[in-house]
Amino acid sequence: MSDEDYCTIIDAAKPPKADGPPYAECVLCREPTEYPESYKGITLCPVCEWHESQRTACSG
Repeated sequence: MSDEDYCTIIDAAKPPKADGPPYAECVLCREPTEYPESYKGITLCPVCEWHESQRTACSG
């Protein structure tokens, strides 16, 4: 088995960046995100995005 079998990177679609306010709220901490308020879906602020990426990272 190769390393890719153990650590698959999922290329999830990210919402488009907003040009300005109003911004969508983070679904975890309710802080403003970088995404437009009109975006339908899960949005995370930069801090929660970083924490989520650390939590789900392959520890190899």
